[in-house]
Amino acid sequence: MTRAAPARRSPARRQATQGRAAPRADRRAAPRPARGWRWLRWTILLLVWGGVALGALLLVLTWDLPRSDLALSATRRPGVTLEAADGRVIATSGDVHGEIVRLRDLPPHLPAAVIAIEDRRFRSHFGIDPIGLARAAWANWSSGRVVQGGSTLTQQLAKNLFLTPERSLWRKAQEAVLALWLEWKFSKDELLEIYLNRVYLGGGAYGVDAAARLFFGVPATRVNLWQSAVLAGLPQAPSRLNPRVAPDAAAGRAVEVLEAMAETGFLTRQQATLAVEHIRIPPRPVRQGGWFADWVMDDLAERFPGNADLALRTTLDPRIQAVVEQRLEALLAGPGARANATQGAVVVMEAATGNVRAMAGGRDFRTSQFNRATQARRQPGSVFKPFVFLAALEQGATPSDLVSDAPLNLGGWSPGNGEWRMRGELTLEDALAHSVNTAAVRVLQRAGGPREAAAMAQRFGLAGPFPRDATVALGTGEVTLLELTAAYAAFANGGLRPVPRGLAAARADGRTVPIAPAAAMRATSAEQAARMRAMLAAVVARGTGRAAQPPGERPLAGKTGTTQDFRDAWFLGLVPGPGAGLVIGVWLGNDDGTPMAGVRGGTLPARLVRDIVTGLHAGAGTPGG
Repeated sequence: MTRAAPARRSPARRQATQGRAAPRADRRAAPRPARGWRWLRWTILLLVWGGVALGALLLVLTWDLPRSDLALSATRRPGVTLEAADGRVIATSGDVHGEIVRLRDLPPHLPAAVIAIEDRRFRSHFGIDPIGLARAAWANWSSGRVVQGGSTLTQQLAKNLFLTPERSLWRKAQEAVLALWLEWKFSKDELLEIYLNRVYLGGGAYGVDAAARLFFGVPATRVNLWQSAVLAGLPQAPSRLNPRVAPDAAAGRAVEVLEAMAETGFLTRQQATLAVEHIRIPPRPVRQGGWFADWVMDDLAERFPGNADLALRTTLDPRIQAVVEQRLEALLAGPGARANATQGAVVVMEAATGNVRAMAGGRDFRTSQFNRATQARRQPGSVFKPFVFLAALEQGATPSDLVSDAPLNLGGWSPGNGEWRMRGELTLEDALAHSVNTAAVRVLQRAGGPREAAAMAQRFGLAGPFPRDATVALGTGEVTLLELTAAYAAFANGGLRPVPRGLAAARADGRTVPIAPAAAMRATSAEQAARMRAMLAAVVARGTGRAAQPPGERPLAGKTGTTQDFRDAWFLGLVPGPGAGLVIGVWLGNDDGTPMAGVRGGTLPARLVRDIVTGLHAGAGTPGG
């Protein structure tokens, strides 16, 4: 078999083939770049693009964040805290904020308790605690559920100041960014101080001072060790651990805080054990003075414009308030129930200053917030008569002048005298002491008529309206109990009528705000006021108000009042004491105007005044006792 000879390439093709092969040989021979330079190039690229990506992420995370300066200044919503005259919190409105506290003023165990239970590495981390995050992740993974959180105090502060309570990875990332910014912006002490003043601790209280006052009745600067432990344990679950709602849960959490303080070395085990033994969560206070609190807060927007947090010291005396509420309920539950008297109201006022020391606007604030002491306008009955008699005194009459008690008829109207037996003539003092209606109408005529009597009442702060006929002498106008109480104060205060006052001092965002008491108004001369007080003393000494005099006490003065069909029963009493003493105003009746069973001002209302005075002098009803 013949093998074919290989084909011969033409010179041109051979030349072209050689030309293409030459460059490959050149490339194989060229030196390669060093491997280290390649890694450096990739590292630089990664750093550049990583920086760009991080910047973009930060831009996206911060895009919808609020301005930090505005959030720091506007986070705290204004609230109102009402304090009794002794400093106890009696009512709150809105979010409650106490005084701004400084670390240097706080007992060291309070911030130490917070750090021990919330963030032990607070002083060493940079706003985010990788160790704490790892520990929390391991604990949660091991238990199969969320049992620990890894947030630092700074992260909690960032969330409270700037973010919503929403739970999401996005919000957690924003929280971390803000925590880093806060750590850069503030020192550790400043961050801790802001946290202690802003953290929500339940019951509407923001900050440790508000919570200390609300739960323990003391400022944060005076809390003891176990109280600090209770406060430090609240941020975990403010509602569930609220000492007023769940005292056992709050105490249990406080034990955990004290153990944490021992573990961190701030306390010894013995100190922690001793503090646990002293934990005594105070019982939830009964809401006393609810009507008083509503009355005081009624016009705050006009008196204190703006959005500052208000801490208001009131004139309320918790001891007197307790006596008033206890004695009113006891009377309505016993003899009042038998006489169909279902409601009542009481005002206790200092005659010289107008300071309202107690106010009960009804039987039970929990069932009815309607204030029968300030909002109910009712006929005053015979408690209006002193203004008629005073008008006559100013026209020249004297308490010893005589007046007839005989029947009379005015255009077909004939006032009755009830059980009074006609004497013919009696002194003005006796006519007032025994509340003789026909005599009062004749005194009205001596005083110049209904117009003069209404003008006299208006000088004493009674707004009316008042009828323009002789029935006004028997109290057919309309008044409130608070108005009457202030009007009677002028009889004990040398003729000066004080303006009812519920506020003694105020602080707005921790700064004192001056409160100028309204000047007392001259209603009558001191001489005429003394005459009227002597006539009112006769009412209690030998007239219709004898039931008001407590045995063994200094003589009281006052006036009884009863309206038609026993719909309203009143007693206004002047009680001797420091200065011009106290004025106690009482009203009994029914909201729907249903008649009571024979209740006159000289019966149950006078008896209630006696019970209140006796209770005050005996020290009964002291809160906590």
